Amino acid sequence: MTAAGLALALFTASLDAAAQGPLPSIAEKTRGMDRRDGFVPVYWDVAAGKLWMEIPRAGEELIYVVSLPSGLGSNDVGLDRGQIGGERLVRFDRVGPRVLMVQPNQAYRAVSEDPDERRAVEESFAQSVLWGFTVGAETDGRVLVDATDFVLRDAHGVIPALKRARQGDYKLDATRSALYLPNTKAFPRNTEVEVTLTFTGDAPGALVRTVAPTPEAVTIRQRHSFVALPPPGYQPRRSDPRAGFFGISFFDYATPVGEEVVQRYISRHRLEKRDPTAAVSEPVRPIVYYVDRGAPEPIRSALVEGARWWNQAFEAAGYRDAFRVEVMPPGMDPLDARYNVIQWVHRSTRGWSYGNTVTDPRTGEIIKGHVSLGSLRVRQDYLLAEGLLAPYATGTEIPPEMERMALARIRQLSAHEVGHTLGLAHNYVASAQGRASVMDYPHPQVRLRADGTIDLSEAYTAEIGAWDKLAITWGYQHFPAGMDERTALEGILADTRGRGLTFVTDEDARAPGGLHPQAHLWDNGADAAAELRRTMAVRRAALERFGERAIRAGRPLATIEEALVPLYLHHRYQAEAAVKVLGGMSYTYALRGDRQDPLTPVPASVQRAALEALMLTLDPAELAMPRPLLELIPPRPFTYGAHRELFNRWTGLGFDAVSPAASAADLTVGLLLNDERAARLVQQNALNPAMPGLEWTLDQLVRGTFGRRHADPYLAEIDRAVERVVVEHLMRLAGTAPMPQVRAVAAGQLMQIRTSYGFEHTPSSPEQAHRALLTADITRFLEREYTPEQRITPPAIPPGAPIGDDGEF
Repeated sequence: MTAAGLALALFTASLDAAAQGPLPSIAEKTRGMDRRDGFVPVYWDVAAGKLWMEIPRAGEELIYVVSLPSGLGSNDVGLDRGQIGGERLVRFDRVGPRVLMVQPNQAYRAVSEDPDERRAVEESFAQSVLWGFTVGAETDGRVLVDATDFVLRDAHGVIPALKRARQGDYKLDATRSALYLPNTKAFPRNTEVEVTLTFTGDAPGALVRTVAPTPEAVTIRQRHSFVALPPPGYQPRRSDPRAGFFGISFFDYATPVGEEVVQRYISRHRLEKRDPTAAVSEPVRPIVYYVDRGAPEPIRSALVEGARWWNQAFEAAGYRDAFRVEVMPPGMDPLDARYNVIQWVHRSTRGWSYGNTVTDPRTGEIIKGHVSLGSLRVRQDYLLAEGLLAPYATGTEIPPEMERMALARIRQLSAHEVGHTLGLAHNYVASAQGRASVMDYPHPQVRLRADGTIDLSEAYTAEIGAWDKLAITWGYQHFPAGMDERTALEGILADTRGRGLTFVTDEDARAPGGLHPQAHLWDNGADAAAELRRTMAVRRAALERFGERAIRAGRPLATIEEALVPLYLHHRYQAEAAVKVLGGMSYTYALRGDRQDPLTPVPASVQRAALEALMLTLDPAELAMPRPLLELIPPRPFTYGAHRELFNRWTGLGFDAVSPAASAADLTVGLLLNDERAARLVQQNALNPAMPGLEWTLDQLVRGTFGRRHADPYLAEIDRAVERVVVEHLMRLAGTAPMPQVRAVAAGQLMQIRTSYGFEHTPSSPEQAHRALLTADITRFLEREYTPEQRITPPAIPPGAPIGDDGEF
């Protein structure tokens, strides 16, 4: 807005104010209303159905948060109970009869005592006015505004979330929305206003129809929280990419020329020693977390126990009794900004758990930690154990091993998500460093005993890891006056590296074409290839014993498939880890002068061993289902319909003995022939001819999957399915890979397959028919423009991650 425009607006506002006449006092206006006194006082006018809000100090900054006290119940849509939206720093500016809720721009600042320097930055970047209120009363500079429309709106974004999930076009129905008085409260440092909102739509999607009693009317509660800024005294800690902390960043235009303009601080709770000079001291104020009373026993106790592991880390950092976990007292509000909470969340399908925070946008100080744990997680781990053990000999006994494993996972999960709310990021290299962190994603460590039976006793860790203790020490150590903090922090990181512990996080581990050979989700061990072989042996032993003993007496036999799917795919994540060894590079987030090796290629022998192990996952003997099992699984019975946790199939109602093998092979080959990985193989061989190249890799893949002969027709059919998968991925690579040389090498391999394994005459057997079609498809591909729609793909593999549910983030 120009200066003239602003002057006109102010003049118009003053005329409006004059036309209104003198405003009543707040006491006069609110006489007879229900007053909730606190940080931001609110008044409920029951007769008019209006909420009035008192702005005590215009221009004072505070934190505004929107959240969901009640959820939709669908993991796929993502509107969970307890979900917290991003916090915003806001202030209230009065302009005549209006009060503007302004969000200053915290991404661009001038941290300076010079007001002109600060003003230059503020005026260079946009701010956001989030709402405009009308003043209804005034007393001694305090103003009363009508907040009804402000709170009775879709502040959390339910409508766009439903639209993104293709669940229909909904709108807010004001006639079916109202203030939710039981949870509208005001306290000295925070005010909580809750509303019931109803969204209506004419064409609800399948997910909404699953979870809403009347899907045309979806009612969800939303919360508006106004939170006082933390008191002064918090000292921000500068971020370091090697330390593994989340944080905030902003441009500081007051930094001297030659210094980095982007400033980065870690996110952490305020924690101070009573005696900073003591090696071990009690805290000035401990960090306390509360576990949802809605979690049933023995789960609730497991959540408490797992979260309490963090006290070990704070003890290592020099604090005594600084981290506490308690069961939530009756009546405590989980979304009250004063409390750190571990909340138990239910959904209709399995999904991610996560740890969120409310953080001071200025400094990175964590004000509230809020963990959301999906309740189906524990049931999925129980199912994993059932599939591995097939424990029901008579069908009526309930061996304790499954519950022990599931509760061990819940303890680890509780610790993991609390770790996020303490500021820690994922550390996906920890599983290769002796399970050094609960901030990794753990695959159950399943072992074979000497007699061939399955051992789950060490499936999950039972304590905090070495990395976690050192990370908390780095982030939370309180240094006495006179100690150079930067030097001390560098010493902690040097000690960490000296113990063989490093940090590699999400962007390095989640990408299908990931580069780091030890940064992966749901894997185990320092040697990915050896662990894959071991995992395949466990899978083989469990499959040989698998059958009706996997379900209890009285269950439909068709439900054996629920336990079969995760067992059959028991190797999937270790295969993903092993494939990253091909063309892989070990690296660190090295800084100049810290004496770390920034980049080290994986030795050629290790890469070759990884490919050999991966070829096991394409062996028809490994992919075949046990014959007795195939004779045991009937079509789904009445009221037990098919769902996404089962194998997709070519055979309709009947169980498919071939498509699971094709889907599993598609997973391995797709990862192996990833565009980025293929380009790295070309590059590494060009830089060092002693290293495996793409030509060698494709040759080994084709030699290992083509030309095999099987007396068993079932194995032969799986073999043909695997060959088809290989050819389809080669055509995709040759047709769409960004690097021209990758396309050239893949096309050359297709020509070789056509020459060596093709068939061009009238087929007289299933094998000849298969080869004739491959030949025709390869020829068509080589002679015409390729489009991905031409691919013949196997059925999609059932969802996997997270181990225990599917959905982080």
